[in-house]
Amino acid sequence: MASYISTFPLLAQRRRDWLLWTGASLLALPAVAQVPPSKGAAATLPAAQSLPDELAQALKNKQPLIVMVSLDGCVFCRQARQSHLSPMHRSGTVIVQVDMRNNQPVLDFAGKLTTHDQLTRQWKVSITPTLLFFGPGGKEVAERMEGAYLPDFYGPYLEERLVQGRKAL
Repeated sequence: MASYISTFPLLAQRRRDWLLWTGASLLALPAVAQVPPSKGAAATLPAAQSLPDELAQALKNKQPLIVMVSLDGCVFCRQARQSHLSPMHRSGTVIVQVDMRNNQPVLDFAGKLTTHDQLTRQWKVSITPTLLFFGPGGKEVAERMEGAYLPDFYGPYLEERLVQGRKAL
């Protein structure tokens, strides 16, 4: 009993240190999760500027226009861009990004000047990332991909939507 009592202050100190370390780690987690990838690994998509022009370019390639609705600091958006969308864009697929809560100007499908944020409201997008697939006339031609999917399944779901979109063209 005496040896247990004599080690109690040491155990309490270790427990307190562990709790402080764990708490500090948990507090730092959101900041770490939102740090952009290093310069060399940055995965970006072009911001939507003229949806009619971008749609025409996609249709010329017999593909739907893919619009990614993103949110600044969204970890899942960054993961989708890095793993799937940026490589597809680099290989020639027309993909543009619309940023929720961003007042960057953009021409909508009707040729009217609006903002990225107004488009997301018009499209009733409330979660990021959301992928929309547009065909002739700015009509959605495939089911939306809303939110984060398991990484192993994101690619197959994306391919399924592209097949669906191509058939609708």
